[in-house]
Amino acid sequence: SVEAEEAVETLEAEAAGLPYEQMPGPTPLPLIGNTWRLLPVVGQYQVSDLARVSGLLHREYGDIVKLSNLVGRPDLVFVFDADETEKVYRQEGPTPFRPAMPCIVRYKSDVRKDFFGYLAGVVGVHGEAWREFRSRVQRPCLQPKTVRTYIGPIEDVTNCFLQRMQDMRDENGEMPKDFDNEIHKWSLECIGRVALDTRLGCLDPDLPADSEPQKIIDAAKFALRNVAVLELKFPFWRYIPVIPLWTHYVKNMNYFIEVCTKHIDRAMERLEQKQAAQGASADGDLSVVERILAEQPDRKLAYVLALDLILVGIDTISMAVCSILYQLATRPEVQEKMHAELVRVLPDPDTPLTAQHLDQLPYTKGFVREVLRMYSTVIGNGRTLQRDTTICGYRVPKGVQLVFPTVVTGNMARYAGRADEFLPERWMKNHDPSLDVHPFASQPYGHGARMCLGRRFADLEMHVLLAKLVRRFRLEYHHKPLDYQVTFMYAPDGELRFKMVERD
Repeated sequence: SVEAEEAVETLEAEAAGLPYEQMPGPTPLPLIGNTWRLLPVVGQYQVSDLARVSGLLHREYGDIVKLSNLVGRPDLVFVFDADETEKVYRQEGPTPFRPAMPCIVRYKSDVRKDFFGYLAGVVGVHGEAWREFRSRVQRPCLQPKTVRTYIGPIEDVTNCFLQRMQDMRDENGEMPKDFDNEIHKWSLECIGRVALDTRLGCLDPDLPADSEPQKIIDAAKFALRNVAVLELKFPFWRYIPVIPLWTHYVKNMNYFIEVCTKHIDRAMERLEQKQAAQGASADGDLSVVERILAEQPDRKLAYVLALDLILVGIDTISMAVCSILYQLATRPEVQEKMHAELVRVLPDPDTPLTAQHLDQLPYTKGFVREVLRMYSTVIGNGRTLQRDTTICGYRVPKGVQLVFPTVVTGNMARYAGRADEFLPERWMKNHDPSLDVHPFASQPYGHGARMCLGRRFADLEMHVLLAKLVRRFRLEYHHKPLDYQVTFMYAPDGELRFKMVERD
């Protein structure tokens, strides 16, 4: 009957989901859509406060929110349901698409196509080109055995940094107001050791403002912290490529290529000398860069990998450490528990760190994970849909960019027991099951095939820094509490005037 056919059609429509047009979200205005909401001064949503904006969208509209009609870019759909996030991740194929970052895509595929060619790296690259590049470089980046060979080198860098911290204290024993830049120097020195196979000299106390390390840091900050400006506001640079912001962006990226190429060439020379002197026995003593150069005949892979690691690594790790140290300094009881754990594992504070030592620091590692749960440095992960998909009961069309705001979902009571409490214990073995965190609610490094390529090195650097710092010193903070804001990362906004006190 007609009624029966209509009933079947209704059931099929409900199973497929509600129309995309019915999804809740801010109403776009004629011509300018919702882009005006992201503009400075007049905009309702400020880019520097995207973490708070994500929370506002969730409270006002629910578990799925559409921010549509954005000039020059696809719609954004915010998904605050961790179960739905899991479904999306489980369904993606071998080449997931992250939000495209058009400015980086334009630079790699157009402005400097001569340099990048087909294998343009992992940042801002998708599809088969991304898969092929990642498959060639991920083994030395993610292999635990290789990563652990860097414990000693990272410890050496960190020891220099701690000495630098002692030397820069003022009469109150506090760090200078630009201490975040010193953290960036430590981060770059670590990344340079891993990605460029060299010490860059970032921790030299007499480092001039126009030095190569400082220029690299400034360029990385500019490149990443202007991504949101270039992509979320009116994208004039796509149509008028001579605007100052875009030309400065290109200049910065060109400088990255120049620096990386120079240091990779030096690494290649060292590798050839090592192989000539040691022969096959040199294979067990190769760095990450040297392993790639030894396995891949195309030196360009090492250039591009180093470029990507530096580009996304300096500011990301630095801002994570700023947040970690701020939470450490403002949570003395937690810090004392960490110190007690370190005293048990390292009775002599001068004992060089080993993999076995780090394996015995569950509370210290849980502390890092808890900071990243409550104050996720990356406010959200994302995917660009490659096919129409039903999410939270709505039919979402291909091409829409999904945002999974981990900074919100990681703090939701339905996904984390006692979510508003800072409890590193929740990440330790044999913890109270009521403290469990939904595995797809807090994902600071992303998920699946496109999970952060440098995550093992990032964890290693943060664990080594905490182990060396907290074992010998107490970190305190005696100033006005800091708010968190988004630059490119989510981190405390203000002067990190930590007090560094030697322990007995």
